[in-house]
Amino acid sequence: MTAATLSSETGGPTMRAALLVGHGGPEMIQVRDDVPVPAPGPDEVLIEVAACGINNTDINTRVSWYSKSVTAATSGEGYADADAADSTWGGRGVEFPRIQGADVVGRVVAGGDHADADLVGRRVMVEPWLKDPADPADRSKARYLGSEVDGGFAEYVAVPAVNAYPVDSELPDAELATFACASSTAEHMLQRIRLTGGESIAVPGASGGVGSALVQLARRRGARVVAVSGASKAAQVLELGADAVVARQGPEHDVAAAVEANGGPFDAVADVVGGDAVGTWLDALTGRGRYVTSGAIAGPITEIDLRAVYLNDLELHGATIYGPGLFADLVGYIERGEIRPVLGGTFPLERIREAQEAFVSKEHFGNLVITLS
Repeated sequence: MTAATLSSETGGPTMRAALLVGHGGPEMIQVRDDVPVPAPGPDEVLIEVAACGINNTDINTRVSWYSKSVTAATSGEGYADADAADSTWGGRGVEFPRIQGADVVGRVVAGGDHADADLVGRRVMVEPWLKDPADPADRSKARYLGSEVDGGFAEYVAVPAVNAYPVDSELPDAELATFACASSTAEHMLQRIRLTGGESIAVPGASGGVGSALVQLARRRGARVVAVSGASKAAQVLELGADAVVARQGPEHDVAAAVEANGGPFDAVADVVGGDAVGTWLDALTGRGRYVTSGAIAGPITEIDLRAVYLNDLELHGATIYGPGLFADLVGYIERGEIRPVLGGTFPLERIREAQEAFVSKEHFGNLVITLS
């Protein structure tokens, strides 16, 4: 552990880390250099973090957006009255201080007594869902890296050895750190709706991390992809493999109509935007079409006409905790070059407040990453 120093108080090694000390704005993040290096448990490995991506969970947890008392869009502010008791994705409170960061890429430097010794020295990606080893199918026991346990906005992180996946790729660390959360979420969404080759899918919010992954993974399946993005990002979305891109401008209802003119009605819609447009997206589905959501950046509260659902035999799906094998599949896609990273920018750990503000502004394309090496 070459980057660690000794604590004058405990004599143990310390590290740089970004601590979330409470709910609120970016000022609730403190970067310190006296944080104890975690000791890996018997079944864990210690990873020296090289890069860690930013995702919506980081922002949503910081501002208590997951609380049912919040009904606004994910703007990163305005949640002073949120209920902190249900401020995490799982409806529980956060234990502070918390080191956030789920999209970890780094090198294993040590392991517990029961961990695979062959992992030491390997570059790995970390699967962010930490499932109960005795009962991995029990969703109530699942924890998320950087939410229920400390994550990767630090020089070191300890994770279960089964969550550390060696990756054989020439991609730089920062580019590898764009995949874990966004691409696993997107892959889960497409698995939930059983998207197959020859089908058509609409992807609102296609320029973000999950949206850009959805475009690539849907094309990998051989589907026809019609995406929605800001006009300034349309060309980049097309480069990812979208068959058509509709520039977002004016009311969302107008967008859905424009998308339908470019290939609808659709077999599926994969939506991380939510808000007022959900009902219109349901109207854009063909009979027995499937709608899946894994986010609501435009707002979690929406109005739909249930007649559109039952008269057209529609399926509505949520996607959060995925099953076994998905992350291993994702690493395989990366190693074979079947999907590519979409890196929108990097920030050193000391500028994490600025990085989160940039993430919320949504001016970037793809994913933003914190670098530590």
